[in-house]
Amino acid sequence: MSFADIIQSIEDSSIGTLMREGATAFPWLESTHVLAIVIVLGTIAIVDLRLVGYPSHRRGARQLITEMLPFTWVAFVFALITGLCLFTAHATQYTFESRPFQFKMLVLALAGLNMAFFHLTAYRRIIDWDDRLPTPGAVKLAGLTSLTLWMIVVFLGRWIGFSAPFA
Repeated sequence: MSFADIIQSIEDSSIGTLMREGATAFPWLESTHVLAIVIVLGTIAIVDLRLVGYPSHRRGARQLITEMLPFTWVAFVFALITGLCLFTAHATQYTFESRPFQFKMLVLALAGLNMAFFHLTAYRRIIDWDDRLPTPGAVKLAGLTSLTLWMIVVFLGRWIGFSAPFA
């Protein structure tokens, strides 16, 4: 079975059919997806702004990360599930025709790599820099990169809906 066949079978699935032909499934899930992304971006922005060097009221970076990460992950899981359901509606067009979708997936992967790199490097030494201002350059760069990538994800997500060949 080729990659194209797999994508076509996803689109032909009962979820794909419901998403395409149901009167309310797509708008409800799209709204839920957008709300989840707002929470993801909001919680990430709180942490990233601290990493960039904006001090948080009475909280160091480690405390902010500890407090925000559970909300970020729960919202991300909701965004992922709803996004996958939305994808099923037009999986072939998204995969093979939609440049904004393709770029969004690339930028999401880069955001994940940035997060992994931060957690494997600077976060392991957070005790050394947590309450220190100015924040170390590598930490600022990780925060700025994260903020930028997530804003691009939001931009591309909106672009998908307005540029899709099947809209």
